[in-house]
Amino acid sequence: MRHRSVADLMTPQVVAVRRGTAFKGNARLLDELGITAVPVVDDDERPAGVVSEADLLRRQTTKESAGTAEWLIAGPAVVAQPGWSVIRAARVMEKNGIKRLPVADDGGRLAGVISRSDLLQLFPRRDRAIQEEILEDVLTRTLRSSPSALTADVSDGRVTLSGAVERRSLALTTVRLCESVDGVVEVVDGLTYAWDDTVHTSADPVAEGGGHHV
Repeated sequence: MRHRSVADLMTPQVVAVRRGTAFKGNARLLDELGITAVPVVDDDERPAGVVSEADLLRRQTTKESAGTAEWLIAGPAVVAQPGWSVIRAARVMEKNGIKRLPVADDGGRLAGVISRSDLLQLFPRRDRAIQEEILEDVLTRTLRSSPSALTADVSDGRVTLSGAVERRSLALTTVRLCESVDGVVEVVDGLTYAWDDTVHTSADPVAEGGGHHV
């Protein structure tokens, strides 16, 4: 079972600008290439941020159009890695209120860019197809659970899991695998477990998170 990662969906070998690129240079590049944003890199090709049309327009309306790319970006760069799941990338974008992420390789250098529009390629998938993959691939084939032990209801990409498993670690693994299925927007954890094998203590631990003892 292999699910698409940031590396599968990102745009590789993107055009980038330096920290010192002038305001007009940024604007000209966006216009010439017909793009809405461009990553900013330092002298070592490491992502420093992203400059978008919105950034340029915002500065123009305040008559502050003399700065450089470094001056236009706000705060440290939020960067993805090629091996991230698309779900993780989507969550980082949502948390930070951004539409695109520079992608850095193992050496920290710019490897590409992934945007919301790239991620949206996955979400039109039908609920029935998502449910079938979870039931057949994740629950039955990968986790070898009984078809009657666990259920997965899917509505608009939102998966609701229910049923009982033996260990908490298995419940957590089940949720993670379902989150990685293409088209899944959210997983609601309604699983129960008999014992918590993630806590090493003589006391009977209290379950945390979505799952609970049965």
